[in-house]
Amino acid sequence: MFLIVSKYLIPKGYRGLTLFPFVFVKYRFDIDNLVFINHERIHLRQQLELLIIPFYVWYIIAFFIRLIQFKSKDLAYRNISFEKEAYSNERNLDYLKQRPFWEFLKYG
Repeated sequence: MFLIVSKYLIPKGYRGLTLFPFVFVKYRFDIDNLVFINHERIHLRQQLELLIIPFYVWYIIAFFIRLIQFKSKDLAYRNISFEKEAYSNERNLDYLKQRPFWEFLKYG
């Protein structure tokens, strides 16, 4: 994992973006935020499991399906299975040590 601070690469309303193997953060102080970094590490694992490119395709398709369903960008984002898994487990700093393969499917 490579952490890069860049306020220009992060979409408005977000603090981080994970594009394997990089984690881009908007604010330098988030580098020390263990919960935030754990959330992004969960995304790195998801990306590896899906061999990276299929993760992004799945993520984008899921976002648009949820956008049609909820008619809200924020609700669409929050209801993507990848995000639901990451938000549900970001405070468990040992989560990735015990996480089953393709666990995000349980959050669909």
